[in-house]
Order: sequence, then structure tokens, then C-alpha cells
Amino acid sequence: MTKRSQGLRSGSRHKLSRSFKEKGLSPITRSLQTFELGDTVNVVIDSSYQKGQPHHRFHGLTGKVTGNQGKAYVVSTRVGKMLKELIVRPEHLRKAK
Repeated sequence: MTKRSQGLRSGSRHKLSRSFKEKGLSPITRSLQTFELGDTVNVVIDSSYQKGQPHHRFHGLTGKVTGNQGKAYVVSTRVGKMLKELIVRPEHLRKAK
């Protein structure tokens, strides 16, 4: 028997799938959006961009922007009692309301 692969996107078949109306590349304005330090953002993974994607376990979480790292942002979020820092590009972030 062969061993099951445990890649970065394993177990995310439905979580990262897109509806038929959203197929293809997303608008360019999503990757050009900017965030200020202290902004509250939601992590919504856009599967049409693989670069700068966080792990799919963080999809749907809310956090605060704490810094920049190149073109990406550092987002602090709580997972249970632990404070995690994610490095995420702006395509996968939305401003929280």
C-alpha cells in the first residue's frame, strides 16, 4: 500500500473551490488594495492566486494587520488561546466591517 500524500492543500477540496460564477482570475484591484497598521481584516483565501496563500486552516479567521513584509502583510490572529502571525498577500485579505 502506498502512503497518502499530505501536501499543503490536502483536505481542502471544498474549502478552496469556487462557484461557477467566480471561476478564473480575480480582479486586479484585489491585489492592489492596501491596509494600514491596526486594520482588522478577514482571511479569505482566493484559490486563483497560489502565491502568498496562508494554510487553509486559517481560512475565515479575523485578525489585525501588525506589519508589512515585502508585498505581503503580517496578520496577528488568535487560534484558540494561541496568538499566530500569518504572512499573507493582499489577494487573500478583505477589510472587516
